[in-house]
Amino acid sequence: MYLLYFAFIILIPLWAQWKVKSTFTKYSRISAATYHRGAEVAREILNANGLYNVAVEEGRGFLSDHYDPSSKTVRLSPENYHGHSIAAAAVAAHECGHAIQDAQGYAFLRFRHALVPVANLGSNASWILIMIGIFAHLSGMLLLGIICMAAAVLFQIVTLPVEFNASSRAMDQIASLRLVGSGEEREARKVLNAAALTYVAAAAVAVLELLRLVLIFTGMNRSED
Repeated sequence: MYLLYFAFIILIPLWAQWKVKSTFTKYSRISAATYHRGAEVAREILNANGLYNVAVEEGRGFLSDHYDPSSKTVRLSPENYHGHSIAAAAVAAHECGHAIQDAQGYAFLRFRHALVPVANLGSNASWILIMIGIFAHLSGMLLLGIICMAAAVLFQIVTLPVEFNASSRAMDQIASLRLVGSGEEREARKVLNAAALTYVAAAAVAVLELLRLVLIFTGMNRSED
């Protein structure tokens, strides 16, 4: 049973990563009809929403695209910054979706930002406390580790509406500004949907691990009674 469980939590993220890479690779080879570079798509969306203060920069690494709220910067990986593909347009639009969220004070984005220090602390400390609690048979230590892990899991869960909303905003911008051809919007959505799978998989695995530890804790308490 445990072997099946661990196979499941390992295979799901691997499948999600494969789906993202394969979908991105497919649509990064297809040029958008508008032939805009990803950087141009991002700049057009930002300007259309009055976000002239948000910079668009070339980042480093494969699929390293992100929006940095501290410096108000959309950073696109080299292939998306310079690329003219449907994938580049979709990813650039998604990161601009985060910039629009930030400018409009989107509640879930603000909540996620507030959770960052708590989630980082919980993620770093949880497994140390959990392992001590399990091997030393200290239920109180295990409970503390579970609470720390719960903070990191909450961050993963809150990330889901943030990412889905950013993709929804991205598609609205792509359609209204006609940033890809009229028949290419469905392909752009496929890229965004594949990317969303990684967040869904991460959240699902995190929740399952938390539930497993809660069951271990309750079992430990029963054995102590």
